[in-house]
Amino acid sequence: MAEAIAEEISALSAIYCDKDEFELLETTDTVGAIFRIQIAVDSGSERILLKLQFHLPIEYPSSPPDISVSCERLTRKQCLAIKHALLEKATSLISGPMVHELIVWLQHNFTSINEKSANPRTPNCQSEQGGDAELWTALLLLDHMRAKSKYMKTIEKWTSDLGLTGRLFMGKLILILLQGRKRNIKDYIVLQKTSKVDVDSSGKKCKEKMMQVLREIQMPSSYQQIPTFEIKDYSSQEDLKQEFELTGLSELYLELAHMLVLLKGVQRGTVMSFK
Repeated sequence: MAEAIAEEISALSAIYCDKDEFELLETTDTVGAIFRIQIAVDSGSERILLKLQFHLPIEYPSSPPDISVSCERLTRKQCLAIKHALLEKATSLISGPMVHELIVWLQHNFTSINEKSANPRTPNCQSEQGGDAELWTALLLLDHMRAKSKYMKTIEKWTSDLGLTGRLFMGKLILILLQGRKRNIKDYIVLQKTSKVDVDSSGKKCKEKMMQVLREIQMPSSYQQIPTFEIKDYSSQEDLKQEFELTGLSELYLELAHMLVLLKGVQRGTVMSFK
């Protein structure tokens, strides 16, 4: 992990030292650092808790962090407006430690950001309709599910919170097909990798360490997005192929079949060729 990131994490853990304020989720030499900070903000009539998740890439602070926002008292639209406001502010702070400054700025500007999110003509909402409005598709492969019922409910909640559609295919392979904005798909992948979503062989909660992102592609403007997120059971190769065809993703299925041939013997367990 880069020295700048390590120093900032040390400073943040000292600043946000109360119970549940700071949680370090992951640090590696390739990923950088992922952590959550919980803060209170004044919404006018009450104080509410915001959960901010930051991913500092290894290039940080030359590159801005990825940020996700969640709050039980706010809508998804309001959380997205806060996220985009923070990302916009981060671009003006490149080259120096910025997380604490971003949080202080948010606490001072929360009311105005929240008010703008209710107005469809505000810059924040327009930015959602602009460069980040392109439709993307991602295909993820899970190794296994032990706590299957809870795991599936978690996936459904995350996709709903992030405004993603697609399919969870349950069969010989466990595949997650996601469609939506690229940033929201990236937020989902971070959640999938850093949250305790399953249990290990001894029944203890554990993170999803063996998930693979098989494909991420931008869809053509003529493509019609899958309208909902659904769980689909399948029992054969032909069933899965038909599901992809029904969603207009025949080419992606052919890529999947080819990738699985290449993956055969590389990953243990459920990953096998259809051939």
